Amino acid sequence: MPIPRNVAWFCLLLVGPAAADGLSLAQALDAAYANNPELAAVGREVGVAEGERRQAGLLPNPELSWEVEDTRRSTSTTTVTLSQPLELGGKRGARIEVAEAGQALAQLELERQRNGLRADVVQAYHAALRAQTALELAQQSQALTERGVRVVEGRVKAGQSSPVEATRAQVQLAQAQAAMRRAQTGRAVAWQALARLTGSADPFERLDAATLSPGQAPQAAQLLAKLEQTADWRLAAAQVQRGEASLGSEKAQRIPNLTVSLGSQYSREDRERVNLVGLSMPLPLFDRNQGNVLAAARRADQARDLRNAVELRLRSDTRSAVEQWATAMGEVQAYDRTILPSAQQAVDTATRGFEMGKFAFLDVLDAQRTLIEARGLYLDALAQATDARAQVERIYGEL
Repeated sequence: MPIPRNVAWFCLLLVGPAAADGLSLAQALDAAYANNPELAAVGREVGVAEGERRQAGLLPNPELSWEVEDTRRSTSTTTVTLSQPLELGGKRGARIEVAEAGQALAQLELERQRNGLRADVVQAYHAALRAQTALELAQQSQALTERGVRVVEGRVKAGQSSPVEATRAQVQLAQAQAAMRRAQTGRAVAWQALARLTGSADPFERLDAATLSPGQAPQAAQLLAKLEQTADWRLAAAQVQRGEASLGSEKAQRIPNLTVSLGSQYSREDRERVNLVGLSMPLPLFDRNQGNVLAAARRADQARDLRNAVELRLRSDTRSAVEQWATAMGEVQAYDRTILPSAQQAVDTATRGFEMGKFAFLDVLDAQRTLIEARGLYLDALAQATDARAQVERIYGEL
């Protein structure tokens, strides 16, 4: 979306022409993706899920046993047996299905975390940008107030103004200085929050504010049509799939495994060797895994309920964010078209009137402070629009 002329002028006025060398939003996002430790920790889950999938596909190990009957050397009988458990009922396939569902969950959680990190960086970047701009506005306000103090003191000495006006100017200067200190603290806090998200230990020198507007809000219906493509919805759906896979795995556990044994027995007394073949299987008389099957079925039902809850939440959050975005951009347009030009015109008129002796200098200061306050409110409206866009991108990813 092209930047309106007044918005571009406002950016240049507040940030300055050297901002192009500062940290841009794209650079902040790249740094966050590369250095954010929380995102890296979530990415490790992908490797964990891969290991669990590999383990799920392994066959049970065979068992080798050796035993001696009658420890007397001349009459002892030695038996060597190799046993191999055979999983029946599709246990291995069911176990693999659960592990693959875990892999899908890990990938989707990484995608969701990445979207959340992007939204956090966008919000933190614009908060730092607002703090940077607020400091510059405070510097302008203090400079204007200091100028007023000098002018009023000169008039008081010349006998053209009352000493009360000088006192009032000093009070306004003290307020401007306090606002400057608050703005400095606010910028330091905001920049530290951005540095934490980007994994940077060094403070930033400047932020690149080439674009302040987040653009126009999309239609809620267009976003809701893509709801099932969002990471949150697919993650909830994958939870359902894993719940159903876990239920299938627990049902497979009801069928006992078969153990096949092959061995050899040698009797020293008879000097005879015989081969052994055996089959063994537990009898599912009492424990048929019925409790675990019931628990898995309830967890699968719970996952479906949570998926429905996620869908309702995403629909509500989408509509709220789009409405906030559209409302804030309406305010931005009002400031851009009417409020800011009118406030600037009031400053110009008051300045010319003061030079001609028609207005007091405090009238000029009031007009200038009104302009600065309007610029601050303009930034607040942009911040609301940016926060709303960040919320939308937290759900749908990069627009």
